Amino acid sequence: MALGRLIDGNWTTEWTERDESGQFKRMPTLFHNWVTADGTSGFKAEPGRYHLYVSLGCPWAHRTVLLRSLKGLQGAIGLSIVDPVISDQGWKFSERLGSIPDRLYGAEYLWQLYTRARADYTGRVTVPVLWDTQTQTIVNNESRQIIQMLNSAFNTFAEFPDRDFYPEAWRPQVDAVMDAIYQPINNGVYRTGFAASQAAYNGAVTELFEALDHWEEVLSQQRYLVGDQITLADWCLFTTLFRFDLAYYGLFKTNLKRLVDYPNLWAYCRDLYQQPGVAEWCSIEHVKQLYYAGLPELNPSGIVPAGPNIDYGLPHDRVGGASLKENRQFAADSVAQAA
Repeated sequence: MALGRLIDGNWTTEWTERDESGQFKRMPTLFHNWVTADGTSGFKAEPGRYHLYVSLGCPWAHRTVLLRSLKGLQGAIGLSIVDPVISDQGWKFSERLGSIPDRLYGAEYLWQLYTRARADYTGRVTVPVLWDTQTQTIVNNESRQIIQMLNSAFNTFAEFPDRDFYPEAWRPQVDAVMDAIYQPINNGVYRTGFAASQAAYNGAVTELFEALDHWEEVLSQQRYLVGDQITLADWCLFTTLFRFDLAYYGLFKTNLKRLVDYPNLWAYCRDLYQQPGVAEWCSIEHVKQLYYAGLPELNPSGIVPAGPNIDYGLPHDRVGGASLKENRQFAADSVAQAA
């Protein structure tokens, strides 16, 4: 496996997501178009038109497949799941371990979809990808934007249109929480795991656990990150927490504490896992295969550990606490403190 990229439409194993100090610097996503219900964006929400390419091992892609399930969009948006282990040409398609191949074009590798969309594309080849079969191009490959689209743009075709994880009145606060958890936690586990110097590692791991400690305290006062209702911010944190003890604690050296050592974060993770439509898209096997078998730089032997044995189905005892108004104010104060 090589963490490569495309340069002028040609695959290369060159990988440059570290700076001279050894810090991991994530390269930006480059496709940022939007699907809208009315089509004014140029991409109209229509059943059967769009296809989602994901990895069940990747936390960023995992967000999108969860929203597809939670909104009941399985009949409206197609799905392909890449092989959990990244190949020497990046994400590949297979039918191994429940993966779903590319049935639109029969692509062998995900990069072939990127060059189909843009022949001279230069950049990382990442999941998720929201693909438009009508114009045969990538609409968007930024997970945070894709989950916003899935939350509301397709409501006409959704089985559960009333499930709103991004209420308009709450959006500034939800956005603030997603911003607050992104760098220290969502990206922080990667900044820790891919650090190439002791100083880079020390800085990242310190920020990671300071943030986890902070949100542990927040969740001691309220059920979810923005009060008593699940929002997109919760799904963004959940996909990182789900992988924490499975992969990050061991492989990425995020080992000051396990998730199960945080009473509130661990119960919160189980609460989200047990929401209808979630557990069936949480693959422990894909997660462990992706990280342990697919990152020889960090695990040259490719040996996948037998454990840990984690029961996400244990009772969580998470209930609403203070009033919604109080919870939202507490969350707002917490975001301000984190910033």
